[in-house]
Amino acid sequence: MKRFFHFAAATLALGLMMYPSQVHATTCSNSTIKGTYAFTLRGQIFVPNGPVLVVDGVARVTFDGHGNFTQVDAVAENGNVAPGWRPGSGTYSVNPDCTGAQTIQVADLPDLHLQFIISGSGNKIRQVVIDPGIATTAEGERLRIVH
Repeated sequence: MKRFFHFAAATLALGLMMYPSQVHATTCSNSTIKGTYAFTLRGQIFVPNGPVLVVDGVARVTFDGHGNFTQVDAVAENGNVAPGWRPGSGTYSVNPDCTGAQTIQVADLPDLHLQFIISGSGNKIRQVVIDPGIATTAEGERLRIVH
């Protein structure tokens, strides 16, 4: 009988530990991703009547919490990258279900349109470019700089 009570108490404790995570739904907004993120991107660009470009790169993106961002990136196409950091900027919107959309403007290039998912309590972002002919994804992680 004593053994039964220990089992029941352990089961109840385990159930209570799991309960809060099931009832607290995550709600996101533009401010969820306020801060700076380091992204790694990979994919391919299918040039009409041209070569397929393999794309690899990194970006540092700062979201302002109000729907705007700035970034710098270094992107290699078929293993060739221009020296220095390429600046860009744009807008984003986050839905309550932690999905979102983003538009990136970089000088002398067409705008890029992305969809993303936020995870890790706002510390991670996974993106995909939704423009035709571009098959690239990116993963970003919030930077934590300690001084």
